[in-house]
Amino acid sequence: MAIAHFEIASLPVTPWKNGGGATREIACWPPGASLDQFGWRVSIATIASSGPFSTFAGVDRQIMLLEGAGVLLRSLDGRIAHRLDTPNRPLAFSGDESIECSLLGAASTDFNVMTRRASWRADVRVVDRQAEIDSSPHGLLLALQGNWELDGESLRAGGGLCWTDEERSWRIRPLEADARLVAVRFQTSARLADPKGAQPLSALTPTLSRERERGQDQPAPPVPSPARGRGLG
Repeated sequence: MAIAHFEIASLPVTPWKNGGGATREIACWPPGASLDQFGWRVSIATIASSGPFSTFAGVDRQIMLLEGAGVLLRSLDGRIAHRLDTPNRPLAFSGDESIECSLLGAASTDFNVMTRRASWRADVRVVDRQAEIDSSPHGLLLALQGNWELDGESLRAGGGLCWTDEERSWRIRPLEADARLVAVRFQTSARLADPKGAQPLSALTPTLSRERERGQDQPAPPVPSPARGRGLG
């Protein structure tokens, strides 16, 4: 198993060709894969001006506001409109459809997860208390606010770790009352289809299950989309 630690502030920044923003890639699988070859990809993007989202056919996406006033995401035919203006609340959508993105204020910084629909699924959750993250063969933890303890390791705000190619679970504990951490678990589609295979992506420990009963730590809600596989992109 490979575990890689990272600091958001130290990640390389790649400006967009259209000048509308910039991306920091955190991790992708397989390592070094291009945008048309990845199985999964996690990044942070800064949106500096309004404009169209790139389309990614066959890709499922999740986006979460980190900083800024947020954006309005709208399909060209007006059937889909969503204000992404609440921090730390992930939104799930399809990468197939062309979407116009309008800034609601100054530049917006977002956390992004993409998975190749035919082969991978992702569960993205924001956690604010002690919990256990169930086992998955690939995943990523990022401290959004405050300091965290993870199985004897420590993470500070803006720091994270990513693991690949081996099942791993984590016990996590916040060290401040306002701490927030985003947990991403990746499973292959084949494993999810096997009833004897991996834990369902919605399965977490009873600690988090109790929070879900109170409306906390929910997975990203889907945006309404047309009948067959086209949504935000």
